[in-house]
Amino acid sequence: MTQTAPPTAAEYSREQRRALRVIVVSQVLGGAGMAAGITVGALLAEDLLGSTSLAGLPAALFTIGAALGAAVLGRVCQRFGRRPGLALGNAVAALGSAGVVAGAAARWPVLLLTALFVYGAGTVTGLLARYAGADLAPPERRGRASGTVLFAMTLGAVAGPNLIGPTGSLADAWGLPRLTGPFLLAVAAYTAAALVLLVWLRPDPLLLTQPRETGAGVAGPGSGPHGPGRAAPGVITGATVMITAQLVMITVMTMTPVHMTAHGHGTQAVGLVIALHVGAMFLPSPLSGLLADRIGGRRVGAAAGVVLLGAGLSAALAPPASTTLLACTLVLLGVGWNLALLGGTALITDAAPAENRAAVQGMADVGMSVAGATGGMVSGLVVGGSGYPTLATAAGALALAVIPAVALSNGRRRG
Repeated sequence: MTQTAPPTAAEYSREQRRALRVIVVSQVLGGAGMAAGITVGALLAEDLLGSTSLAGLPAALFTIGAALGAAVLGRVCQRFGRRPGLALGNAVAALGSAGVVAGAAARWPVLLLTALFVYGAGTVTGLLARYAGADLAPPERRGRASGTVLFAMTLGAVAGPNLIGPTGSLADAWGLPRLTGPFLLAVAAYTAAALVLLVWLRPDPLLLTQPRETGAGVAGPGSGPHGPGRAAPGVITGATVMITAQLVMITVMTMTPVHMTAHGHGTQAVGLVIALHVGAMFLPSPLSGLLADRIGGRRVGAAAGVVLLGAGLSAALAPPASTTLLACTLVLLGVGWNLALLGGTALITDAAPAENRAAVQGMADVGMSVAGATGGMVSGLVVGGSGYPTLATAAGALALAVIPAVALSNGRRRG
């Protein structure tokens, strides 16, 4: 029987470039959809539920949904490949977005909140795609590959909040609440992203790389001295960095639109601040990925803790009437989160073995989602009881937890 020769290094490189192009297009589309929940989710809940203390509930719901989505999609990718897993995630996000529009239009809180859960389960796809970008990359370039995928979300993610006005007008023309406008955009954007992946992400990058790495005996947490079923230190450290950063970022970001609205800022000002924040979450990705490749994920994660501390303190001290200072604070928050995400991603991708890498990556993102859900639930209660400055100060102090976590890790250093 004739055996097919394995792909050459040049063929792997060519397929990686092709896969990156397809993933980049899907990420631009998905970024526009993701921005909807960040920008108006809390405002929709506050309007429909009539309570500032419950304004953090949408973030909690779509991050709980993201936890479930990360676990399920990680296993789908592991078993069937990145193409069906990522396409499914985008389709679920489109369905959830449509449900949010329907729930808000009917003023039915149960439908709105259920749809936000489904929306969250799908939006996690945008973050999981960073792992797909690194599948075919050589180890010394995995950080940059992941960074390229996250950077691609910037165009859509920044454009989305700035389209609050036009999409709100469209929603109004269709007899829908103006705040559902960004979710109308999300329905179209996520549907298009799912189709792009389903049609063009061939061959599947994860399925293509598994035989090469398995055959080469790439070590991982189940095959090294740590023993079967035990996570390597690199996985634990990377997950700790990402989980802490997610908790800090969600708590501050979720309540900033509510804080601004309470102090007289209009929706366009809120949209601008959140657009700058989302841009800072993804725009530095190529640089953060390069740093992870050059100096290692551990050092990048430690730097993220310091930046997030600064973001929390500046949010607490910024005058509520100053759009400029609030925008600078949210930019700093986004940069710190980006450093943590790329540093943690590098650590996890290096430590996880090829035979269960996608599942391990998915479970790490489950932890991020659970942290985000916790932040979303607590944030509204803290602001309602003690105020936004207290929330921001506590979040900044919590960010320092990543530094001892990195320092105490005995995981393998990169670079």
